Amino acid sequence: MTSERFLALIAAYGADARRWPERERAAARALADADPAAVHSALAEADAVDALLHLSRPVQPSLALRDRVIASAAEAGLKARREGRRWLDRLAFAFGAGWAVAACAGVVAGVMLTTHLTADAQADAVLYQASLMAVDDTEVLG
Repeated sequence: MTSERFLALIAAYGADARRWPERERAAARALADADPAAVHSALAEADAVDALLHLSRPVQPSLALRDRVIASAAEAGLKARREGRRWLDRLAFAFGAGWAVAACAGVVAGVMLTTHLTADAQADAVLYQASLMAVDDTEVLG
């Protein structure tokens, strides 16, 4: 690591070495340990700049600026892209349609099967009730 590269790292990333590229941290520390007087003033200046940057609050764009940017993009013919999700939307629609068809088929099969399986029980119930009424009629009529 050269002193010029070290100064470039400080200018780009600040005095905190945790923000520097990981592959260059060890070499930068070795240079700082080898010649602390050469890098001390640059680190102190970068640390002061970092402190000022941390004190400032982030600027929030106004709604008017946001609306102007969106309007200028629309005038330029730009549109919001949905190509990345279009296949996902189609896939979700296909799965949803498949679930709906399966649910309807289940309901139809259940109704048809229930009607078929309970036909014998319904016939038995009608014959039993008819036999009960016949007994009652004979008792009443004597």
